[in-house]
Amino acid sequence: MARPKPGSFVHIEFASSDPGRTRKFLEDVFGWEFQSIPGMDYHVYTTPLGPGGAIMPPTPERPGGVLNYILSEDLDADVRKVADAGGTVLVRREEIPGVGWWALFEDPTGIVLALYQPRFAESGPVARFRSSPAPRRRTHGRRPARRRGKARPGM
Repeated sequence: MARPKPGSFVHIEFASSDPGRTRKFLEDVFGWEFQSIPGMDYHVYTTPLGPGGAIMPPTPERPGGVLNYILSEDLDADVRKVADAGGTVLVRREEIPGVGWWALFEDPTGIVLALYQPRFAESGPVARFRSSPAPRRRTHGRRPARRRGKARPGM
């Protein structure tokens, strides 16, 4: 899988009134794989092509439903853009220890979304929130041919 680009969905959270039941349902129906985070009722899942995400119980700030995280290279700048474009910033910037930062906002029509900025380029959506390992090209025992020269127009 190619590295996600800023503006891409990189993590999808389900706030469920019964995370265990939701987890079992998604495992049984879609074959998703889960990993529980120790000390938390937070279950990270992977899907065949991504993005992955997590299941958690509702919180007072997020009573239930789905929250999509959008990759940001500069969380503070994107939070300003949200406000300038008429959105409402609900959570300005919070740290995800050892992973990165996130912010929560509502668009002018009431849709709630989150921004996510990884701490390091090799963490976050590429490492921790990655849905599945990068697909390998089939080479049938050969090394893939190298491309040489400039790309042709339209390529």
